Amino acid sequence: MTAIFSKRARFEGCILGGAIGDAWGSCFENVVAQNDQRTFYLGKITPPPPQWMLTDDTWLTLATCEVLSSNKNTDALAAQFLQYYKTGRMAGIGASTLKAMQDLSAGIHWRYAGTSGEYSAGNGAAMRIAPFAFWDSRSREDVRDACRITHKNEEAYTGALAVVLAIRAAIAGTWTTDADLFDILIPQLPDTRLRDRMIAIQQLGPAAGIKEVAALGNNGYVVNSVPLALFAASRAAHMGMQDMFAAIIAAGGDTDTNASIAGQVAGSLLGPTKIPAALLQKLQSLPEYVYIDRVLVHCSPT
Repeated sequence: MTAIFSKRARFEGCILGGAIGDAWGSCFENVVAQNDQRTFYLGKITPPPPQWMLTDDTWLTLATCEVLSSNKNTDALAAQFLQYYKTGRMAGIGASTLKAMQDLSAGIHWRYAGTSGEYSAGNGAAMRIAPFAFWDSRSREDVRDACRITHKNEEAYTGALAVVLAIRAAIAGTWTTDADLFDILIPQLPDTRLRDRMIAIQQLGPAAGIKEVAALGNNGYVVNSVPLALFAASRAAHMGMQDMFAAIIAAGGDTDTNASIAGQVAGSLLGPTKIPAALLQKLQSLPEYVYIDRVLVHCSPT
């Protein structure tokens, strides 16, 4: 059984888990192993250690927390994203989000900004949507509008909705370490490719691991990213969050967002006490952690 946590503690686990996954995963995003067996080096080549860095996954999540805690609407959320963009906080920004920010900068309303169709089916909405789970008054339509600021696509919305529903199930106690997360989510999701992918993952059987699920797809396409992240989060209680992060990152692809979403969802289920101290200390050593701590103090749900 999962321990009982307050909503505030689950919120802390969500934000910290997501930031750790983002910072750790950003070191390895889309890295391809090099075969240098035919190259002769005079002396030993020691690559520099990877440096943790927060990307737009974390920054836009924090921006979302600020707006929701102030009980503001989608117009305010779009304005907050734009402000973060203009102040250079969006490292690693995706094409759909970039187009939306450029349009917003030009004065276009968020309902008409950005792209639509298959080219906006990335995971950029799902990566920042988690805070919506902690404000009960926020409906599915609110989630859809928040997605449409940058991603006007049904798959992108379904991926974001799946993240919100997973966290709400943890808060409500319907998803515990003994329950199957996909059994809870699949009946609540629209008939989409993302839902079909989750069914396909279930059909792999109980012996499947993160590596096997990642083989179905691990890039920034929301149909690949969100089911992989949710599957990994559902395994965190049994394998530990550190091993969960390591397995997602080892699988390659969009490692920062995949690990960030998994960290948000697993952190919401398990709470901040299950985050390994060494990972938390590394996050706290980043200069940007001051801002994370500020959001945790001033923007937590009641």
